[in-house]
Amino acid sequence: MDAADRLLRLIAALRDELSPPRPGLPPRLSPRPPHLDSHLERDLGLDSLARAELLLRIEAEFGQRLPQRLLGEAETPRDFLAELVAVPLVPAAGHFIPRGFPAVTPSTFSGAACDESASVAATAAAAATAGLAAPIALDTLNEVLSWHAAHQPERIHLIFLDENGIEDRVSFARLWRQSRAVAAALQAREIAPGDAVALMLPTGTAFFPCFMGILLAGGVPVPIYPPARPSQLEDHLRRHAAILANAQARLLIASGEVALPAGLLRGKVDSLRGVVLAGELIGEQRISTGGAPVPVPARTDQLALLQYTSGSTGNPKGVMLTHGQLLANIRAMAQAAGMSADDVFVSWLPLYHDMGLICAWLTSLVHAIPFVVMSPLSFLAAPERWLRAIHDYRGTLSGAPNFAYELCLRRIDTARLADLDLSSWRIAFNGAEPVNAGTMTRFVERFAACGLRAEAIAPVYGLAECAVGLSLTPGQGLVIDRIGREAFVLGGEARPAAEDDADPLSFVACGRPLPGYEIRIVDAMGAELPERREGRLQFRGPSTTAGYFRNPEATAQLIHDTDGWLDSGDYAYLAGGEVYPTGRAKDIIIKGGRNIYPQEVEEAVGGVVGIRPGCVAVFGSPDPLTGTERLVVVAESREVSAGAREVLRQAVQDAVVGVLAMPADDIVISNRHLVLKTSSGKIRRAASRELYEGGAGGVGAPRAVWVQVLRLAAAGIVPQLRRG
Repeated sequence: MDAADRLLRLIAALRDELSPPRPGLPPRLSPRPPHLDSHLERDLGLDSLARAELLLRIEAEFGQRLPQRLLGEAETPRDFLAELVAVPLVPAAGHFIPRGFPAVTPSTFSGAACDESASVAATAAAAATAGLAAPIALDTLNEVLSWHAAHQPERIHLIFLDENGIEDRVSFARLWRQSRAVAAALQAREIAPGDAVALMLPTGTAFFPCFMGILLAGGVPVPIYPPARPSQLEDHLRRHAAILANAQARLLIASGEVALPAGLLRGKVDSLRGVVLAGELIGEQRISTGGAPVPVPARTDQLALLQYTSGSTGNPKGVMLTHGQLLANIRAMAQAAGMSADDVFVSWLPLYHDMGLICAWLTSLVHAIPFVVMSPLSFLAAPERWLRAIHDYRGTLSGAPNFAYELCLRRIDTARLADLDLSSWRIAFNGAEPVNAGTMTRFVERFAACGLRAEAIAPVYGLAECAVGLSLTPGQGLVIDRIGREAFVLGGEARPAAEDDADPLSFVACGRPLPGYEIRIVDAMGAELPERREGRLQFRGPSTTAGYFRNPEATAQLIHDTDGWLDSGDYAYLAGGEVYPTGRAKDIIIKGGRNIYPQEVEEAVGGVVGIRPGCVAVFGSPDPLTGTERLVVVAESREVSAGAREVLRQAVQDAVVGVLAMPADDIVISNRHLVLKTSSGKIRRAASRELYEGGAGGVGAPRAVWVQVLRLAAAGIVPQLRRG
C-alpha cells in the first residue's frame, strides 16, 4: 500500500471514530471516501483539535515527525502527503509516538555552561540563586530591561523550545542588544515617540526584542495575532485593518509568511507606512557599526501598550496601559503569588494575549524569573509537551484557560505519565475563560499520581482593562460553591444549596482582590449589593485603564463615575471575600423576565453525543411578536443526513429542557462552521448571533491565497486614490 492510500485510510478511520453510529439515530448517509483534495474542515469535518489528533496519528503511522505548522497551514490530505514523501518513510510498525519533547538537559539559567550529567534539580537550584528582581523604584519597562542587562547580563531570561524541543536560550545581554538594534532600525524608519507599531508575529525569539525595541524607540507596541491558516488570510487581514486604523499604526512588524499580503493593508490604513520583517530589525550589525538608537526618556505615565480585546472588529477596543499601570499590576500579582527569582515560569500562551504577554512574560522579566516558552501550536500538537516542560525545567508557575486542562485529560495517554513529575508546580493558574469545576477536579485526580498537589490549582479572574490580573488566592485549591437554582435564577440570590438538592448550580471561586485593588458588586442602578447577591462586577486599582484608545463611546460604557470604579461587563457575586463570576453581562439572555446564562446551556448541549465539543453558541435574539428574547442554540455536528440532524436536534432540546426546565425557541444543527470564536478560543456569541440573524447558512469554500491577495489589493485602490 502506498503512502497516499495509507494516509487516506487513516483519515477515514479518524473521521468515523469522531462520528460513530449511535443508538436511536437513523442510519447516516455513507460519507464519501476522503481523497487527497478533500477539504479538512468543509468535507471531512476535522476542526482544529481533530487536526491535532490527525497530526499525531500520521506521525505514529509513518514513523516520522511532521512540522507543527501543518496544524495551521494544511487544508487537504495532499498537504500532509507532500511533507511525508519529502523524506524516506518507515513501516507502520515503527510506532513513532511524538507525545512530548525529546529528552533534554536544560542548561543553568545563570548562563554558565552546564555539565550534561547535571540533574534538573541542580539546574533549578542554580536558577534560584542567580537572579535578582528589578528594584521596585524603577518606573518603566525600559528601565527594567536596562537594569537587568547592567547587573546580570549573562543570566538566562528566555528559553524558547521549538517543536523538536531544541532550546534557544536568550540572556538579558542578548535581549538588550537585540532590542537596541530594533530601536535603532525603527528610528531609522522615522518612528517617533508615541507612534504605534503593530506586532503580528508568531511565538518565537523574535517577538521579545521587537516588543522591547518599540518601547526603547519611544513607540507603543500593538500586538495582534498572526493568521492561523492561508484560507483565512483575507478575512484575518480585513479584521486587523480596523485595529490598525484605530491604533493609527505607523508600521507593522510581521513574519515572512504574511509580510507580502499584509503590505496590502497600506491601501486600507491611512497611517500605515509599510511592513517590515522582524529579522531585518534584529540584525545586530547596526549596533556594531555605530547605529545605536537615540535614547528616548520614558515616563511612568507614558503609554506602553495598546491591548486590543478579543473579537474586536468593526468597533475595535484598544485598552490603553501605561508603564506605571503595567508594573503596578505585575508587582501586585507577584506579591499575591509570592513570586521571586526562585520560580520558573513555563508557558505556551500566545504572546498577543494579555495572559501570555503580561502575566507570563513581562512578570517574568520584571522579577528575573526564567521564562520557558513554546509555541501554542507545540501544545496543541502534543499537550504532553506543556507538562513535560514543567517536569524538565522544574516549573513552579504555569497556567492556561480551562480548555487546555481538558485537552490534557483527553489527549495524554496514561502510559506516558509513569515518569512525569509535577511536584514542583506550585501555582496552576486557570483563567481567561470560565473555569469548569468538573475539568479541574478530574485534572487533580488524574495527575495527583505525578505529584500535582490539589492546592496548586488556582482559578483567577482578570481582564485587559485592569492590565490582566484582578483576583487570585493561591494555595487553597479548587473552591466550588453549590447554590440553589431557583433563588438564584429568579432573584439573583446565591443561597447555599441544601445537601439533598439534586439540581444545584455550581460556581468556582476565582480569588480575592490583589493587594491594592477593590471589587464591588452593584445592581442596575449602581447601588452596592451585599455578599451572595449577584450583580455587575466593578473594580478599581492602580492599573485600571483610562479608557479605550480613540473610542469615547466604549470608554463611556466602561467608566461610569469619578470615583475610579470601572465596569467589568461581567456578572458575579462575592462570598467569603472570594469572587464568583457567573457570566458576561452582555451575553445574558432575558426571556420572560428570567435570566438565562449561556455558558451553562452551552456546556449541557456540548455534552450531547454527536455535537462537536466547544462548537455551541447560545444567545438571545429579539422576538417582535412576544416583546422578549428568543432563546437560540446553534451547534455544529458532523452529521450530514437531515434525518439524523433532526433526531440530534431533539436530543439538544432535551438537554436544554433538562438544564432550564424550558425549551429553546430555535435550534440550528449544522455541519458547517457557524459558531464563531475569538483568537483566544472564546465563543463570539454576538458575531454568531449576527450570522444567524442574517440568515447565513455557513461559510463557503475557502478562496485561494492569490485570490485573497487580489481582493485585498483591489479593496485598497479607492482609499489610495482618495489620498492621492
